[in-house]
Amino acid sequence: MTGTLTIAGLGPGDEALITPEVSAALAIATDIVGYVPYVTRVPPREGLTLHPSDNRVELQRAREALWLAAEGRQVVVVSSGDPGVFAMASAVFEALEDAPQWHDLPIRVLPGVTAMLAAAASAGAPLGHDFCAINLSDNLKPWPLIEHRLRLAAEADFAIAMYNPRSASRADGFARTLEILKEAGCGERIVIFARAVSTPEQRIETVELRDARPEMADMRTLVIVCNSTTRQVGRWVYAPRQVR
Repeated sequence: MTGTLTIAGLGPGDEALITPEVSAALAIATDIVGYVPYVTRVPPREGLTLHPSDNRVELQRAREALWLAAEGRQVVVVSSGDPGVFAMASAVFEALEDAPQWHDLPIRVLPGVTAMLAAAASAGAPLGHDFCAINLSDNLKPWPLIEHRLRLAAEADFAIAMYNPRSASRADGFARTLEILKEAGCGERIVIFARAVSTPEQRIETVELRDARPEMADMRTLVIVCNSTTRQVGRWVYAPRQVR
């Protein structure tokens, strides 16, 4: 078996934030597998085959990547950000569970700069103390579970990084999220809306949660609800390292 499978993160958008290790893997790849917008970030070249697919076929995409690698190809599965954060690394290993014939396949997971970290850096240091990340999409988990986790995170006074806050098909979910956090007493917390981070379209907005509106977020927005001790200094937002 001479093929390999690499699961790589392309970072939040700026090519400068793609790690050298990921760039090296892309340079020798024979096949790129991934969701359409991420595959299009990889420049075409001779000897490289692109395999773009829809966002809701993760397991199918993972199985295709495993099959190509088993056939001797040098396969790279691409995700935006980090492949292990709400992305394809989990899907590949889930597919591998049902395919014992491929358990010895050489597999690498190459980390990337996830949107949560890029957004935090653009705003200052809002993740300087304890934090959590919650995916607000209910495509792969039930909405009541999301609500439960939001309430617990608010009660624990975590900073909360929220992925996939609002789409055309889920317009009400983020509005409900804001309601839950207000009910939990988070109205005075600072909220950062970081859209298209590290791209020319980047926009950073900072408001108190009580003033946040659902339409301030879309699928290109990473939302950080800061903890109760977070402060602003000039345009910067930071969570103190010491909490008494």
